[in-house]
Amino acid sequence: MTELEKGPRGLRRGRGARERIVSASQQLFRDQGINGTGMDQLCAVAEVSKRTLYQHFAGKDELVAEGLRRFDPDILPEVFDRTDLTPRERLLAAFEVHAPLCPFIAAAVEIPDPDHPARVYARDYKKAFAARLTQAAREAGATDPEQLGEQLALLLDGASARGRVLNTDAFTTAAAIAAVLIDNAISTAATPAPTPAAQAL
Repeated sequence: MTELEKGPRGLRRGRGARERIVSASQQLFRDQGINGTGMDQLCAVAEVSKRTLYQHFAGKDELVAEGLRRFDPDILPEVFDRTDLTPRERLLAAFEVHAPLCPFIAAAVEIPDPDHPARVYARDYKKAFAARLTQAAREAGATDPEQLGEQLALLLDGASARGRVLNTDAFTTAAAIAAVLIDNAISTAATPAPTPAAQAL
Protein backbone atom coordinates (compact mmCIF):
# COMPACT_ATOMS: atom_id res chain seq x y z
CA MET A 1 0.00 0.00 0.00
CA THR A 2 1.24 3.48 -0.86
CA GLU A 3 2.58 5.41 2.08
CA LEU A 4 0.66 8.65 2.45
CA GLU A 5 1.72 12.01 3.80
CA LYS A 6 -0.03 15.28 4.54
CA GLY A 7 0.50 18.27 2.28
CA PRO A 8 0.51 21.94 3.38
CA ARG A 9 -3.28 22.17 3.13
CA GLY A 10 -3.94 19.03 5.08
CA LEU A 11 -4.48 17.05 1.88
CA ARG A 12 -3.29 13.47 1.93
CA ARG A 13 -0.82 12.89 -0.84
CA GLY A 14 0.99 9.78 -2.07
CA ARG A 15 4.50 9.12 -3.23
CA GLY A 16 4.08 11.60 -6.08
CA ALA A 17 5.43 14.30 -3.76
CA ARG A 18 9.04 13.66 -4.80
CA GLU A 19 8.17 14.00 -8.47
CA ARG A 20 6.22 17.21 -7.84
CA ILE A 21 9.18 18.66 -5.94
CA VAL A 22 11.61 17.86 -8.76
CA SER A 23 9.20 19.14 -11.42
CA ALA A 24 8.55 22.38 -9.53
CA SER A 25 12.25 22.94 -8.93
CA GLN A 26 13.09 22.43 -12.62
CA GLN A 27 10.39 24.90 -13.64
CA LEU A 28 11.33 27.54 -11.07
CA PHE A 29 15.09 27.24 -11.57
CA ARG A 30 14.55 27.62 -15.31
CA ASP A 31 12.16 30.58 -15.05
CA GLN A 32 13.75 32.62 -12.27
CA GLY A 33 17.13 31.08 -11.52
CA ILE A 34 18.49 28.91 -8.74
CA ASN A 35 19.40 31.76 -6.42
CA GLY A 36 16.12 33.54 -7.11
CA THR A 37 14.04 30.57 -5.96
CA GLY A 38 13.23 30.24 -2.28
CA MET A 39 12.29 27.01 -0.55
CA ASP A 40 8.93 28.41 0.59
CA GLN A 41 7.97 29.19 -2.98
CA LEU A 42 9.19 25.78 -4.13
CA CYS A 43 7.03 24.06 -1.51
CA ALA A 44 4.01 26.13 -2.54
CA VAL A 45 4.38 25.25 -6.23
CA ALA A 46 5.02 21.58 -5.47
CA GLU A 47 2.13 21.55 -2.96
CA VAL A 48 4.17 19.95 -0.20
CA SER A 49 5.16 20.97 3.28
CA LYS A 50 8.76 21.89 4.09
CA ARG A 51 8.94 18.79 6.23
CA THR A 52 8.01 16.65 3.23
CA LEU A 53 10.53 18.40 1.00
CA TYR A 54 13.36 17.82 3.48
CA GLN A 55 12.34 14.18 3.83
CA HIS A 56 13.17 13.77 0.13
CA PHE A 57 16.04 16.24 -0.32
CA ALA A 58 18.62 17.64 2.08
CA GLY A 59 18.35 21.05 0.46
CA LYS A 60 18.44 23.09 -2.72
CA ASP A 61 21.86 21.73 -3.75
CA GLU A 62 20.50 18.20 -3.99
CA LEU A 63 17.49 19.43 -5.96
CA VAL A 64 19.66 21.26 -8.49
CA ALA A 65 21.83 18.19 -9.00
CA GLU A 66 18.81 15.87 -9.32
CA GLY A 67 17.19 18.16 -11.88
CA LEU A 68 20.32 18.17 -14.03
CA ARG A 69 20.77 14.41 -13.67
CA ARG A 70 17.28 13.89 -15.09
CA PHE A 71 17.34 16.59 -17.75
CA ASP A 72 18.88 14.65 -20.64
CA PRO A 73 20.44 11.40 -19.39
CA ASP A 74 20.82 9.84 -22.84
CA ILE A 75 22.26 12.97 -24.52
CA LEU A 76 19.60 14.06 -27.00
CA PRO A 77 18.50 10.63 -28.29
CA GLU A 78 15.75 12.30 -30.34
CA VAL A 79 18.56 13.66 -32.52
CA PHE A 80 21.58 11.39 -32.26
CA ASP A 81 19.72 8.06 -32.25
CA ARG A 82 17.58 8.80 -35.32
CA THR A 83 18.21 6.32 -38.10
CA ASP A 84 16.10 8.22 -40.65
CA LEU A 85 18.65 11.06 -40.78
CA THR A 86 22.11 11.11 -42.31
CA PRO A 87 24.99 12.01 -39.94
CA ARG A 88 25.09 15.51 -41.47
CA GLU A 89 21.34 15.92 -40.87
CA ARG A 90 21.76 14.77 -37.27
CA LEU A 91 24.41 17.43 -36.68
CA LEU A 92 22.09 20.13 -38.00
CA ALA A 93 19.09 18.72 -36.12
CA ALA A 94 20.92 19.42 -32.84
CA PHE A 95 20.28 23.11 -33.54
CA GLU A 96 16.52 22.55 -33.74
CA VAL A 97 16.12 21.05 -30.24
CA HIS A 98 17.00 23.55 -27.55
CA ALA A 99 15.82 25.16 -24.32
CA PRO A 100 15.65 28.95 -23.80
CA LEU A 101 18.82 28.63 -21.73
CA CYS A 102 20.76 25.42 -21.28
CA PRO A 103 20.20 24.43 -17.61
CA PHE A 104 23.78 23.19 -17.36
CA ILE A 105 25.12 26.61 -18.35
CA ALA A 106 22.68 28.29 -15.97
CA ALA A 107 23.79 26.08 -13.06
CA ALA A 108 27.49 26.63 -13.80
CA VAL A 109 26.95 30.42 -13.84
CA GLU A 110 25.04 30.47 -10.55
CA ILE A 111 27.13 27.94 -8.61
CA PRO A 112 30.76 29.03 -8.06
CA ASP A 113 32.04 25.79 -6.49
CA PRO A 114 33.59 23.63 -9.28
CA ASP A 115 33.18 20.53 -7.09
CA HIS A 116 29.47 21.07 -6.46
CA PRO A 117 27.50 18.03 -7.73
CA ALA A 118 25.57 20.21 -10.18
CA ARG A 119 28.81 21.62 -11.63
CA VAL A 120 30.16 18.08 -12.00
CA TYR A 121 26.97 17.01 -13.84
CA ALA A 122 27.24 20.10 -16.07
CA ARG A 123 30.88 19.39 -16.91
CA ASP A 124 30.23 15.70 -17.62
CA TYR A 125 27.19 16.51 -19.76
CA LYS A 126 29.01 19.08 -21.88
CA LYS A 127 31.86 16.62 -22.52
CA ALA A 128 29.42 13.84 -23.41
CA PHE A 129 27.43 16.16 -25.69
CA ALA A 130 30.58 17.20 -27.57
CA ALA A 131 31.48 13.50 -27.87
CA ARG A 132 28.10 12.79 -29.48
CA LEU A 133 28.66 15.62 -31.96
CA THR A 134 32.16 14.32 -32.67
CA GLN A 135 30.84 10.83 -33.35
CA ALA A 136 28.24 12.16 -35.79
CA ALA A 137 30.94 14.30 -37.43
CA ARG A 138 33.11 11.20 -37.80
CA GLU A 139 30.22 9.29 -39.38
CA ALA A 140 29.62 12.23 -41.74
CA GLY A 141 33.23 11.95 -42.94
CA ALA A 142 34.68 15.14 -41.45
CA THR A 143 38.44 15.53 -41.80
CA ASP A 144 38.85 16.47 -38.15
CA PRO A 145 35.73 15.23 -36.31
CA GLU A 146 37.04 16.26 -32.87
CA GLN A 147 37.52 19.84 -34.01
CA LEU A 148 34.11 19.97 -35.70
CA GLY A 149 32.43 18.47 -32.63
CA GLU A 150 33.99 21.13 -30.38
CA GLN A 151 33.10 23.92 -32.83
CA LEU A 152 29.46 22.86 -32.95
CA ALA A 153 29.27 22.43 -29.16
CA LEU A 154 30.67 25.95 -28.71
CA LEU A 155 28.22 27.30 -31.28
CA LEU A 156 25.25 25.69 -29.51
CA ASP A 157 26.29 26.99 -26.10
CA GLY A 158 26.90 30.45 -27.51
CA ALA A 159 23.47 30.50 -29.17
CA SER A 160 21.84 29.43 -25.90
CA ALA A 161 23.55 32.17 -23.87
CA ARG A 162 23.11 34.91 -26.49
CA GLY A 163 19.47 34.03 -27.00
CA ARG A 164 18.86 34.42 -23.26
CA VAL A 165 20.69 37.74 -23.01
CA LEU A 166 18.94 39.28 -26.03
CA ASN A 167 15.64 37.46 -25.47
CA THR A 168 15.64 36.30 -29.08
CA ASP A 169 16.19 33.15 -31.12
CA ALA A 170 19.91 32.85 -31.89
CA PHE A 171 19.67 29.23 -33.05
CA THR A 172 18.60 30.05 -36.61
CA THR A 173 21.79 32.03 -37.17
CA ALA A 174 23.82 29.38 -35.34
CA ALA A 175 22.36 26.65 -37.58
CA ALA A 176 23.38 28.58 -40.72
CA ILE A 177 26.94 28.90 -39.39
CA ALA A 178 26.92 25.21 -38.45
CA ALA A 179 25.95 24.22 -41.99
CA VAL A 180 28.97 26.08 -43.38
CA LEU A 181 31.32 24.49 -40.82
CA ILE A 182 29.92 21.02 -41.47
CA ASP A 183 30.01 21.28 -45.26
CA ASN A 184 33.54 22.67 -45.23
CA ALA A 185 34.73 19.84 -42.96
CA ILE A 186 33.04 17.18 -45.08
CA SER A 187 33.96 18.59 -48.51
CA THR A 188 37.61 18.92 -47.45
CA ALA A 189 37.57 15.27 -46.43
CA ALA A 190 35.96 14.28 -49.73
CA THR A 191 38.48 16.16 -51.88
CA PRO A 192 41.20 13.73 -52.97
CA ALA A 193 44.81 14.77 -52.47
CA PRO A 194 46.54 15.71 -55.76
CA THR A 195 48.63 12.95 -57.30
CA PRO A 196 52.39 13.47 -57.81
CA ALA A 197 51.75 13.70 -61.56
CA ALA A 198 49.16 16.42 -61.08
CA GLN A 199 51.47 18.34 -58.74
CA ALA A 200 54.19 18.25 -61.40
CA LEU A 201 51.93 19.95 -63.97
